[in-house]
Amino acid sequence: MKGNGKDESWVEAELADTFDEELEMEVDDEREELRRLKSIRREPGIDRQFYFRELFRLQGELVELQDWVVHTGYKLVVIFEGRDSAGKGGVIKRITQRLNPRVCRAVALPAPSDREKTQWYFQRYVPHLPAGGEIVLFDRSWYNRAGVERVMGFATPDQVEQFFHDVPEFERMLVRSGIKVIKYWFSISDEEQQLRFLMRIHDPIKQWKLSPMDLQSRVRWEDYTRVKEEMFDRTNIPEAPWWIVQGNDKKRARLNCIHHLLSQVPYEDVPHQQITLPSRKFNPEYERRVIPRDLYVPAKY
Repeated sequence: MKGNGKDESWVEAELADTFDEELEMEVDDEREELRRLKSIRREPGIDRQFYFRELFRLQGELVELQDWVVHTGYKLVVIFEGRDSAGKGGVIKRITQRLNPRVCRAVALPAPSDREKTQWYFQRYVPHLPAGGEIVLFDRSWYNRAGVERVMGFATPDQVEQFFHDVPEFERMLVRSGIKVIKYWFSISDEEQQLRFLMRIHDPIKQWKLSPMDLQSRVRWEDYTRVKEEMFDRTNIPEAPWWIVQGNDKKRARLNCIHHLLSQVPYEDVPHQQITLPSRKFNPEYERRVIPRDLYVPAKY
């Protein structure tokens, strides 16, 4: 892989990607265990400089989209589903990175409580739906029932069948109410998921991402494939179709997904008032109080 004019192994590229948000290019030398994976072959990735240039351009477009959403009162829901470690969190992070959290927010619900298990299945998702001028990104969604709950036996066959009966109408109701619903499935190969799990196992700052459920997803790869195919067949409706993002290359997946998301919303430039910095008021009789030194955070750096 090429990056900054130097050859990089895929492991070095993965380590550097950990710091992409702040454009920090340092790689932690203490994580030597990861470098033992270098012998595993992987396809070359996208050029790093090109990636950042396009990412910043697309993030600028996302800001314009956000301004238009606020200006028009548009309501947008984006669902991110896919294999564990397929890159959903990475693209959500890049979408929200430059946006106002009061306008665009990510929702990642935990496992349902005992009380929530007795409710209408969609009930706990409804409070998170957007009001006018809001964007909501679901990092996993009501499609848990068609995936992990089904494979792991957390839902009965009757509950799964009821879900398939209800979800198309539920999403049509959202669309009729004025909510735009966009659904993405992030797809990666068996081999790529294995590599990413190995990275998580050996990287101390990523180990929190690896749950017992993730490990089971490796064991039940074919089960997840089967239920995914049925989910597409039964929930791919014209009002809210599925879109598949090829995720083996994280950077390409992020750019492709953001570019596609922008193409799905008819946003336009909105008028902005010119901003001028007001002059600071000055009171010659005001005396600033001396703040005790022990209130300050110690200057360790």
